[in-house]
Amino acid sequence: MVGEARDPEGDVGPLDGLTVLDLSRVLVGPFCTMQLGDLGAAVIKVERPGPGDQTRTWVPPAFSRGDGGEGGGSDDEGAESDDGAESAYYVSVNRNKRSIQLDLTTEAGRAVARDLAREADVLVENFRVGKTEEWGLGYGDLADENPRLVYCAISGYGEWGPDRDEPAYDITMQARGGFMSFTGVEGGPPVRIGVALADIGAGMYATQAILAALLERELGDGRGQKVDVSLLDGQAAWTSYMATNYFASGEPPGRMGSKHPNIVPYRAFETADDYVVVACSSDRFWPPLCEALDRPDLLADERFEENEGRVRNREELDRELEETFAAMTTDEAVERLADHDVPASRVRDVSEVFADPQIEARGMLETAEHPTAGTVRFPGSPMHLSRTPTTVRRHPPALGEHTESVLREYGYGDDDIDELRERGAISE
Repeated sequence: MVGEARDPEGDVGPLDGLTVLDLSRVLVGPFCTMQLGDLGAAVIKVERPGPGDQTRTWVPPAFSRGDGGEGGGSDDEGAESDDGAESAYYVSVNRNKRSIQLDLTTEAGRAVARDLAREADVLVENFRVGKTEEWGLGYGDLADENPRLVYCAISGYGEWGPDRDEPAYDITMQARGGFMSFTGVEGGPPVRIGVALADIGAGMYATQAILAALLERELGDGRGQKVDVSLLDGQAAWTSYMATNYFASGEPPGRMGSKHPNIVPYRAFETADDYVVVACSSDRFWPPLCEALDRPDLLADERFEENEGRVRNREELDRELEETFAAMTTDEAVERLADHDVPASRVRDVSEVFADPQIEARGMLETAEHPTAGTVRFPGSPMHLSRTPTTVRRHPPALGEHTESVLREYGYGDDDIDELRERGAISE
């Protein structure tokens, strides 16, 4: 279907041959389209001329050539920023894409977008609800000319309901979606989960729904459909057992720190020098846990014999275990528990995570050479397919790096490109 629009370098992966038109920006949409790119799709990222994606300006930190690596070449001259640096935030979600600068506020820019959409398999956008319809770029507008199109619209609250027009940001979604009511220490203030969970969660749901729609298209009558994903819906879905605990008990869950409402012990304990996390996730771990801690008295206590009793007598058991762990170092505690096959870990920071031989063995640290910023590093894809693996084929693109090359693939000549510049649709 995509013909000349396919990435001339040749994509690999299960989505090889599919073209994704990415009109999204910041995090939720780019996270979704990055996953599609990792899976082999050819992703064309549309950015507004000048500043581009907002996350390009979210610095520090940023990668620059001084951070290592010689970098590679750029498709188009003049694509890099003035200082050659690239925002670390932007890098995190924009690999495996080509960037074109296109002003969708102009009719000429919108006409180009319609040309690209006519040949696309998937379109992803996260403008405020109704904006693409105002521009003539809504699903109904584009599906008339491309009935195979899978069109994914991502927004804060979704396309219907009383709050559809309200602004939404990750922290407000974590608050409104309930997560901040049970995240943090008991008696303490509400705490935001450290990454933008609402955005990433919705981005994952969007990817999942797009793949389902593509499969249905192939198994069905060949038509695409519209996908509507909201951040608030994603947060509500992710409350999972916290929600069903409430439905069963009538009591909303509160903040418990690292503790688990249904499993004991399952939490972080303070040691003499740091913390150790223990996951006694089934009754079979309870005897070896007591043996590792040299606490036969706890093993003999009928109150703690089964998980239900440990949950009901949580405070008494926590006091005993807190005293025991406080007398050990973290290394000692982890070693003892590991020797008895009890799940446990120290709390590692990100530098330790990406120095882990297991992470290295799984290919979860990736690098790419950027044309102006040198070597950039980022987490790899966790999707491991035996026959059509995910790959990193392209560095996170410099702003507008591929504008001319993409337009030429779609049949635009020199005169056409010059006219688009004169009309303000693309940058000089």
